[in-house]
Parts: sequence; structure tokens; C-alpha cells
Amino acid sequence: MAVLKLEIVTPEAKVYSEDVDMVTLPGVEGEMGIFPMHIPLMTQIAAGEIVARKGGQDFFLAVGEGFVEVTGDRVAILTDMAIQADDIDETKAEEARKRAEARLAEKLNDEETATVQAALLHSLTQLNVKRRRRS
Repeated sequence: MAVLKLEIVTPEAKVYSEDVDMVTLPGVEGEMGIFPMHIPLMTQIAAGEIVARKGGQDFFLAVGEGFVEVTGDRVAILTDMAIQADDIDETKAEEARKRAEARLAEKLNDEETATVQAALLHSLTQLNVKRRRRS
């Protein structure tokens, strides 16, 4: 059976690099399912959840905004944040959300507002993925 090489890279590190059977991505127009031999594609991804299926088991990751390049045998994702669901610290993500929301209530310039909104999006994405995967 054909497989896809899924690689997820952030500015800090290569977060994930595995052969998978399929991957579901949070596209800006909605979720996309990618199987081996998919037509070539390059598009933006939205903050959300990536599901990588390997050997009948699903692996979940929270990702920020970014770009994806799909070829017949490879899915390469460049994003500003990626963390495996099992590695998300819900308490820290909740604290980060509260700090970001409090900071948004302050008078900020445009650059500060964009930075705080990005931090809020990251914490909300992590919380959503962690809470959805809670057993």
C-alpha cells in the first residue's frame, strides 16, 4: 500500500516526520483529506487539528496557520505552531489564553495586537484539540 511522508516544520524545529496512510488538514476553505497519489497542491492551512492515520491508528496535532505542499507521496507543512495532542499542557494553554485575553483589553498598537491575537489563537487551538481528544 502506498504511503505519504508527512513532515511538519515550525521556525523552531521539525515537529513531525513519519510515513502515514492519510492526513486530514484544516484548510482555509475547510478540512482536506489527503491520500497517497493526491494531485499536487499548495495552499494555506488554518489553525486547527491535523489527523494523521498510520496503521489504523490516528495521531492528532494542534497546528497554527501556515502553508502545505502536497505531492503524490509527500505532505510538507510549514506552520508557526505545531504540537502533538498528547504533549499539550491544558493548564498552561488555559493560562496563556487568559493572559492574551487580558492583554487584548489594554491599549495596544497594531503590531502588539497582532502578536497577542496570534498567541490567543495558539492557546485556543491547543485547548480545542486537547479537550476534543480527552478520554
